[in-house]
Amino acid sequence: MQEQSCFVTLVTIELLIPHAQSLKDKRQVVRSLKDRIRAKFNASVAEIAFQDKWQRAVLAVCLVGSDKRLLTSSTDKIRSLCQENCDSEITGIEQQWL
Repeated sequence: MQEQSCFVTLVTIELLIPHAQSLKDKRQVVRSLKDRIRAKFNASVAEIAFQDKWQRAVLAVCLVGSDKRLLTSSTDKIRSLCQENCDSEITGIEQQWL
């Protein structure tokens, strides 16, 4: 049996949601972004910090695959998707290979 390569990447995205006036507003923006990332990239997505803050959020996005170049391309596209989202601004982004 041939040995298979497996790559895991974790992207942490810190967001500012300047127009949110309540947790409900924030959750709507975060939920929409999470759903789009899940649907387009088949990624696991979770809000991991600032759950009680109106205008801040941190998302963790995890991708698993056998092709590191494809995962790198997907993370670049996820970053672009978040930057194009006019309801939020990226204040920090970090990628780790696990």
